[in-house]
Amino acid sequence: MRNLYLSALILIVFVLSSCGKGNGRGELVGVRTKAVKQELPYGMVYIPAGTFVMGQVDQDVTISQFPQNKQVTISAFYMDETEISNSEYKQFVNWVRDSIAITKLGSKIDQKKYFITPKGKGVTANSKKYINWKNVSSKKGIWSDKKIVNDLEKAMYYDGAEKFYNKKELKVEQLKYEYSWIDYNKAANYRSRRDPNLNNGTPSVTRDSFIVRERTYIYPDTLVWISDFTYAQNDPMAKGYFSHPSFSNYPVVGVTWEQAKAFTVWRSRLNESYKNSKKLPARLDYDLPTEAQFEYAARGGRVGTSYPWGGPYIRNAKGCLLANFKPGRGNYIDDGGAFTVYVKSYFPNDYGLYNMAGNVSEWTSSLYSDAATAYVNGINPSFNKAVKKGDPDYNKKRVVKGGSWKDIGYFLQNGARTYEYPDSARSSIGFRCVLPFLGRDISDKPSRMKP
Repeated sequence: MRNLYLSALILIVFVLSSCGKGNGRGELVGVRTKAVKQELPYGMVYIPAGTFVMGQVDQDVTISQFPQNKQVTISAFYMDETEISNSEYKQFVNWVRDSIAITKLGSKIDQKKYFITPKGKGVTANSKKYINWKNVSSKKGIWSDKKIVNDLEKAMYYDGAEKFYNKKELKVEQLKYEYSWIDYNKAANYRSRRDPNLNNGTPSVTRDSFIVRERTYIYPDTLVWISDFTYAQNDPMAKGYFSHPSFSNYPVVGVTWEQAKAFTVWRSRLNESYKNSKKLPARLDYDLPTEAQFEYAARGGRVGTSYPWGGPYIRNAKGCLLANFKPGRGNYIDDGGAFTVYVKSYFPNDYGLYNMAGNVSEWTSSLYSDAATAYVNGINPSFNKAVKKGDPDYNKKRVVKGGSWKDIGYFLQNGARTYEYPDSARSSIGFRCVLPFLGRDISDKPSRMKP
């Protein structure tokens, strides 16, 4: 009996040792990878794949003024359940602020405390160091460090003639975020010219020519509350909407399309940095939703409806308004808010998304064109391209969807669309992010991420 057990053990060891190794016993076994559990990103909801008719519904009397609607298919993706709030955008602002502060202070700060020095072969005294964000942004971080507080104030706060009533105010003009992204459309167009050994006289194209480098101011334009209105007393909103904690969970406004895009890049790198530290595969990049993704998500899986909650009415059975907009001739308060409201106000749609109509209009990644519906693809349609500084203004307009607190009810419709220029900021425009779904069957239920 003992010999039988020993023989069985040897057989099991042999079988296990012959599986999954590099040679695979001469069989095609694939590359072994670590199983990754599908996760639902914190603050996002899953939007299943599906098909819908994009554009205004046939019942809309104004449909004759717009291009014909089109049936399209959308792949599954994740979407923020609310608009990006002031609190969430401040995390971005603070990250940029702290990065600049660390750079300006240089040797004046404790290098061992605020930087991580790489270890291993090839590491020298001149090797690149990485900011130790755990120590920088903690309660006992650089802004509470008594040894450098005076240097911080000199480097980061308004001084001299710009100082007002001896207040310690951050000099926001210095907050610039530098980032890069790859123009995949251009890369696809030039893919046949990537071979440096071409003999037909055509110069090859290097990868560097596809990399777009940007530098963007990231602090919201708080003066939009004054510049957007004539003869209106909105000074309190300009002074406190972004800075006062009472508005922390209100949607961020005064953000241009360029700033919103920079936020998505930073959010991608933030997650990537964490996943790399844990030796886990990073998510794909965050982005602004395409016009099609926004409209599809706003409909919440409903077919042929006018509004995210269904329709065709903008009030419920009790007569209560279902979104934050401009009722009637301007009875702004009738819906519960004179300006913007808390990001989780009103009921979410069937996908669990809040304020897909009303509160603030939202930036999309799509360029605006009246004829785009006719020529965009039938699967994951998107009209987009890299915009150059010398391009005419009409080539830069970005689609804005959802309607806002100061818009009439028409713009709350799922199919309604308007536009704004990417360098323009408004008190009525915010944004939210999307994230590609990685393709595994959602029946393998994703685990909800915790902050």
